[in-house]
Amino acid sequence: MVNLSVDLNGLQLKNPVMTASGTYGYGEEYNDFYDINQLGGIIVKGTTLNHREGNAYPRMAETPMGMLNAVGLQNKGVEYFATTINPRISHFTTNVLVNVSGSTIEEYVATAERIASLPNIPGIELNISCPNVKEGGMAFGTSCPSAVAVVEAVRQVFPRHLMVKLSPNVTNIVEIAKGVEGAGADSVSLINTLLGMAIDAEKQRPMLSTITGGLSGPAVKPVALRMVWQVAREVKIPVVGLGGISNATDAIEFILAGASAIQVGTANFVDPMVCVKIIDGIRDYMIRHQVNDIKELVGALRC
Repeated sequence: MVNLSVDLNGLQLKNPVMTASGTYGYGEEYNDFYDINQLGGIIVKGTTLNHREGNAYPRMAETPMGMLNAVGLQNKGVEYFATTINPRISHFTTNVLVNVSGSTIEEYVATAERIASLPNIPGIELNISCPNVKEGGMAFGTSCPSAVAVVEAVRQVFPRHLMVKLSPNVTNIVEIAKGVEGAGADSVSLINTLLGMAIDAEKQRPMLSTITGGLSGPAVKPVALRMVWQVAREVKIPVVGLGGISNATDAIEFILAGASAIQVGTANFVDPMVCVKIIDGIRDYMIRHQVNDIKELVGALRC
């Protein structure tokens, strides 16, 4: 027997495998394939204060070793989640975290406060890659002062686990990570998507309606690994790693780099069973390497 359980700064996970927001719906869709309560946790799709239609189509495009998306946080708003979605998923025994997005600090705060009123939600993941409409459209997460400001404000109204999802589209991700740690984050997750674009050469047009979009999948893994390694050495709070994780070996690499837990995103579209395969693969790795506790592997990279 090996111990896969993780204490994510008070958030107890039965294993380190979580799902990434925007790739797993609300969990119901995947429950048809396997019992999702086997997972350490799921992070439901991005939720905003008000209903959002998202961007015009086309808003997804395949790229070599990855995909671009510009969905635009399509959702029906936090009240719809609270009254319609949450009752349908409240029976899940795995951790269900809500990814919270906003265009202003006030929107983040109001959304987090409404989720705090739901007894079965143990935490939120704060998506600070959203544009700050009051500051000219620059993403909250690309400026340390604005990242700190939104985390401090949400911390005042949300008493449970506060995970902050970091943007890779910055020059110094360690500075942002340390800033949100000081502002009250319980953990950080990284990385969010990298900004990219794709062009249809025959049509001589961009493949996304928004021209640029978020790149995810195996193509971003080396960047994500590097950033997780950098951040994990500099913060005291747990790091959750994501970006191109497609199998157990990928997951182990992130854990060795310093991640206490990982999230699986784009790979869910390729193989709906990938998360349980990763859990089994991590267990097999630990047995082969005679590791009794997953915590022994966190940050164990030999440099």
